Amino acid sequence: MITKRIIPCLDVKDGRVVKGIQFVELRDAGDPVELAKVYDEQGADELVFLDISASHEGRKTMVEVVQDVASQLAIPFTVGGGINSLEDMKRILRAGADKVSLNTAAIVNPELITKGADYFGTQCIVIAIDAKWDETLGSWRVYTHGGRQATDWEVIEWAQEVVKRGAGEILLTSMDRDGEKRGFDLSLTKAVSEAVTVPVIASGGAGEAKHFFEAFVEGKADAALAASIFHYKETSVSEVKNSLKAQGVNMR
Repeated sequence: MITKRIIPCLDVKDGRVVKGIQFVELRDAGDPVELAKVYDEQGADELVFLDISASHEGRKTMVEVVQDVASQLAIPFTVGGGINSLEDMKRILRAGADKVSLNTAAIVNPELITKGADYFGTQCIVIAIDAKWDETLGSWRVYTHGGRQATDWEVIEWAQEVVKRGAGEILLTSMDRDGEKRGFDLSLTKAVSEAVTVPVIASGGAGEAKHFFEAFVEGKADAALAASIFHYKETSVSEVKNSLKAQGVNMR
């Protein structure tokens, strides 16, 4: 039986971890290196680092910060933001990341997914999908550039497309739930989890331990990601994992 994973997320802007609500109203949440160390000690299964303004500002991910964070970790580490080429991927993986996360770049150049998967293996390629409900579409629409730009892609179709091209994992964020702490979007998570053959990480909306349980049981997610509830010490990774184990969830 596959074990479920709890993954803290460091959204980094100008070298600091930040957190907002629905991708806006960002506030400071601390030093990425210090937080990484804390989450490793708390028993996090993995860590995700997203340079959230890199694509919007058209610059590269902060390699030095990635190196500093990687030096503190004994767990798998995924890095995203401003990765637009095979060379960018090489640089980030050499800096200590185990996986790269592509979002905007994958939409702009889907061939990059295949190139990355062929060169590094599918296990290294995570596709981040920012999803927002669209009444006109009657489904969820994919957004890029840190949630600033709508695309023509419907989420489930795009998820299936990236898997076909070699993505080994999907990081699925509900923009509608981001930072709201009222639970993951279970219908979105379940729809994508059932539509693809790779692990899906639920993201956006975690407020308490029961939300992780719902994401795994109802949402069919393989992993669940959270930021603010961990950064602001509302709960800890170990508390969430202990709660899930007590409810019979097979944890790492």
